[in-house]
Amino acid sequence: MKTFPFMQVDAFTNQPLAGNPCAILFDTDDLDAGTMLAVAKEMNLSETAFVRASATADFGVRYFTPAEEIPLAGHPTIATVQALIDAGRLKLQGEKTAVTLELAVGVIQVEIQAQANQVMQIIMNQKKPQFLREYTPEQVLPCFHLNKEDMLPGAVIQTVSTGTPQLMIPLKDKDALRRASINPTEYTALKAGGDFFSPHLFVLEGITQQGDVFARHFGVPPDTMEDPFTGSATGGMSAYLWHYGLIDSPHLCVEQGHWMERPGNAKVEVIGPRENIETVRVGGQAVVILRGKINFNY
Repeated sequence: MKTFPFMQVDAFTNQPLAGNPCAILFDTDDLDAGTMLAVAKEMNLSETAFVRASATADFGVRYFTPAEEIPLAGHPTIATVQALIDAGRLKLQGEKTAVTLELAVGVIQVEIQAQANQVMQIIMNQKKPQFLREYTPEQVLPCFHLNKEDMLPGAVIQTVSTGTPQLMIPLKDKDALRRASINPTEYTALKAGGDFFSPHLFVLEGITQQGDVFARHFGVPPDTMEDPFTGSATGGMSAYLWHYGLIDSPHLCVEQGHWMERPGNAKVEVIGPRENIETVRVGGQAVVILRGKINFNY
């Protein structure tokens, strides 16, 4: 029987029981992929993070959904860094602390902003955006019980990756976004022939006065049917919006999860010109809600 310290952390929120929950296990160097996937299924959250040693970064982390490993994810990154601080494994160095994480996609940079030794924001630098395959509305929108009239006029549906490829689906208004629901049969067929990990639907208006964009993110079992807040897709979406001139400023506030009663938000900065974006910085807060130990054989 092996014991693993763990935490559960709500990310992209400063309030408990909001944002997106993530389980974080420490000292998992000896766990294989099959065991990590089994633990992620047991946790039954959007993602579970497994912290380990790294030869190339300050910490190594692997992220698993209940269905598979994901190369880069936003809310587990924010949650893992908060958990490392809370556990005393990562010490704050004044108002700004830099830390590197080795993920499946490679090493990323994370910045922690603090005041009076309290974390104010955790900001991850995602990978250089890649603009991949385009799709027609007729291919994609029926997967969500929508049609081409629900699309944002003049926009394209495209896979964008800042570490994990996500399908960007811009809609014309919140009514269309609210009506969206996944058709598992059609969506599964689309994904089987596609180049993306999961779909991200969004509108160019916030759900509150502070927001610039409001989004929803879907999946099919064994993954969760809807994700409360999706940090990797937030990065890809922000790169998409800046690249195509759909936003005037590279700084924006992204909101998600409010209709699930798990409101979350992120502050985003797109770095670089529209035609050659270098990186996307996605920042948020996080709250530890559980601390404990997990025992199992492997």
